[in-house]
Amino acid sequence: MNRLSLEKRTQIISLLVEGNSLRSASRIADVSINTVTKLLVEVGRECQWYHNENVRNLKTKRVECDEIWSFVYAKEKNVPEDMKHRKDVGDAWTWTAIDADSKLIISYLVGERDASYATMFMQDVAKRLTNRIQLTTDGLKVYLAAVEGAFGANIDYAQLVKIYGEAPGGEKRYSPAECTGTRKELVVGKPNPKHVSTSFVERQNLTMRMSMRRFTRLTNAFSKKIENHEYAIALHFMYYNFCRIHKTTRVTPAQAAGITKRLWCVEDLVKLTDAAK
Repeated sequence: MNRLSLEKRTQIISLLVEGNSLRSASRIADVSINTVTKLLVEVGRECQWYHNENVRNLKTKRVECDEIWSFVYAKEKNVPEDMKHRKDVGDAWTWTAIDADSKLIISYLVGERDASYATMFMQDVAKRLTNRIQLTTDGLKVYLAAVEGAFGANIDYAQLVKIYGEAPGGEKRYSPAECTGTRKELVVGKPNPKHVSTSFVERQNLTMRMSMRRFTRLTNAFSKKIENHEYAIALHFMYYNFCRIHKTTRVTPAQAAGITKRLWCVEDLVKLTDAAK
């Protein structure tokens, strides 16, 4: 890795955060795919560390949470019998929490879509905040106990429950079911009804699918190892928070949240690995 110049490493990481696959990045940058993979691991690991240490003490007022599906090695239904006991293959859900005002990704977690991961996720969200918030999630029931355990009564919390009908034209494989309506359910506190929404976090889900090749549906660019999947997600969120100017706020989410005063570039992400040595 030391034989690659800063410019070449920056080029490779730029290709990855703009939605290129590992193989396409290796072809464009004229390096081996192993070199691209090793760089992803190296930079992704430092992005994990930097986010964990610095995205804290946030004066957030409104938070939206959601989960986005992906898979590692094979979809859950296609996992070989001799591998079904393993937790690192099959469906992989990414839990995300976004600040509705600054658009900052506050916390994320990769794992299963169950009560234990919901608890870990909400406890991490709570530790990064400094004041009472209004929280909106979807209607997933595991959120109820997780939010209560993390915040107690010191929160204004509501769920936005979507009501689904049949898929358009009877198509069930490639088209999602049609959302025919929503229902706002107050859970605790006094959430403002006009701010009970998951629009921003759902838009972030689209950004993830557009910006990470391994999240694109119906391709062979899916993750083969859970560790690389997590590093790619860490890189994406670091780039999104610190390098990418949001069209609404006209600054990066990290700038809008007061975490940094300057606009980062991809080279700054790569330099995190140099500072760690």
